[in-house]
Formats: sequence, structure tokens, C-alpha cells
Amino acid sequence: MDKKSKKIVVIISIVLLLLFSVLIIWPIALSVISGLILAYIFYPVYKFVLKLVREKNISALIILLLTIFIIFIPLWFLFPVVSKQVFDAYIYTQNIDFSALFKIILPETMSKDTTTAITNFISNIVTSLFSKFSETLLNIPNLLLQAAVILFVFFFAMRDAEKLEEYVKSISPFSYEIERDISKQFKDITSSVIYGHIVLGAIQGILTGVGLYIFGIPNALLFTIIAILAAIIPILGAWLVWIPAAIYLLIQGNTTAGIGLILYGAILVSWIDNIILPYIVSRKTNISSAVVLAGMIGGLYIFGIIGLILGPLILSYFIILLDAYKDKKLGKFFK
Repeated sequence: MDKKSKKIVVIISIVLLLLFSVLIIWPIALSVISGLILAYIFYPVYKFVLKLVREKNISALIILLLTIFIIFIPLWFLFPVVSKQVFDAYIYTQNIDFSALFKIILPETMSKDTTTAITNFISNIVTSLFSKFSETLLNIPNLLLQAAVILFVFFFAMRDAEKLEEYVKSISPFSYEIERDISKQFKDITSSVIYGHIVLGAIQGILTGVGLYIFGIPNALLFTIIAILAAIIPILGAWLVWIPAAIYLLIQGNTTAGIGLILYGAILVSWIDNIILPYIVSRKTNISSAVVLAGMIGGLYIFGIIGLILGPLILSYFIILLDAYKDKKLGKFFK
């Protein structure tokens, strides 16, 4: 076999192995990515623990157990409560006469056909969400397996982060100058999206949930989850939950609780949007909110809940590569 034929065989072998590798990894790909994202979030904490313990395996194990305690154990105990509240909310919405409600709010502008269409639209959304939740309940064994993959990847990604970074750089086709600039922008944008939008959004949603519970809103845990999702998405915010909740309290005649929730939301919840979020995002990068929003919505459709993180990251990385290619000559772009 001549040299050219050998080269062709090697290329075909590599392509086939790559395809088979993708097929093997594909069912757990999102779990692997979730583990990597968790490792990125907790890596600063891991570095701090490593300075104290001075042993990588023990440091990674401590962070892993801490993460299980903070995230997975509460989810395990809260899941039955959330399930009950979802079922209660579904039954409650099925008994609401939305057409009568719209006639009270907009008595002259809403025709019968319009109210019927809006009512059917809301009913379809609620039914669809309930069906998705029911599918999740039936899929618990698979979810547990995926959780195990997340924790496994999380542990080793933290422990071997430096080796992983060196390996990625070694196979990068870009020149050193481009690689250095892109690496910095990647880190800045990743920090902006994960810490600025995801972590702070989760904190804001949790604070909203605490306020809902304190001021006596029913199904507070379910609305906390909704508040977290609303707070994560740009343009939206946790106010989409706590403002209607405060209005509900005022309509119910609970004026003190309603005013208290408004003050709580305006002072304790909204300050994150007004002070901390702009500081983190502007300090890290000038990424557009439109890119983040489009990425989150598109990512949610394609990847599910993890798409809220992957979507804006993928779009942002693509823009970075385009800018880098545009600003550099072709000869300097690659190694």
C-alpha cells in the first residue's frame, strides 16, 4: 500500500471513529456538558479548598459532596412538594373561567371569539406544561442515571481542569495570538452568562420565593421555580411573579401583606438587577442582551433547560470567532 492510500485509510478510520464516538456520547451529551458547567461554576471554590487541603482528589470530593448537599439533596426532598403543587395548580387552572375574567377586566373590547381563543390558548399551554411534567415523572430512572453522569464529569473536570485546558490548546488550529485573545473572550463571556444571568437569576428567583412564602402566597415553591426561570431570561425578570402575587394579595383584601411584598420585591429582589448584574456583565464583556435572549430561547427549544446556558454561549462564541477572523489576516489566523 502506497503512502497516499495509507493516508486515506487513516482519515477514513478517524472519521468513522469520530462518528461512532458521537453516537456513543450523544445520549449523555447534555449531562456531560452540565457537569462541565458545574465544574466551571465551582472551580474558584475548588481552588480555594485546594490551597487548604493540598490534595486534588480530596478537594474535588469535598466540592462534589458540597454540591450534592446544596443542589441534589434539596431537589430530592422538594420534588414531591413541587409535584403536588403542580397537580394542584393544574386542577385549579382547569376550574378557572378565563372568559368571565377577561370580561371583567376588558368588558367592552373583548369579543366572544377573542375570549374563547385566549382561553383555549392558555388552556393548551397549561396542558402542555403539565404533560411535560408528567413525562418527567415517568422518566425518573433515566434522570437518576443522567445525574450520576453529571456528578462523575463534574468531579474529574474540576480535578483535571488544567490538563483539560492544556489539551484543548494543543489541538487548537489557531495561532498563539488569536488563541490567547479568543481564550480570554471565551472566559469573559462564559463568566458573564453563567454568573451574570444564570447564578444571579437563580438567587433572585430564590429570594422571590422566600418573599412569596413569608407573605402567604399559595404554592410558593412552584412560583419560585417560575421566578427563577423568569429572572434568568433577559428582559423578563422575577417581577413577573412577585408583582402579580402582590396584586393578588391586595385583591384578596390582605393589604399589609400586599404592600409588604411590593416593598420586599422592589428593595430586596430588584437591587440585583439594578446593581450587581450590570456590574458583573459590564465588567466581563459587552455581550448584547439580544444575543443572550435569542440564544436562551433557541437553546431552550433545541437542548431543553440546559439550553438556557448553551444557547447564548454558542452564539457568543460564534460571534467571537467571526470577529477574530475579520480582524486578522488569514495567514495569521491559523497555526
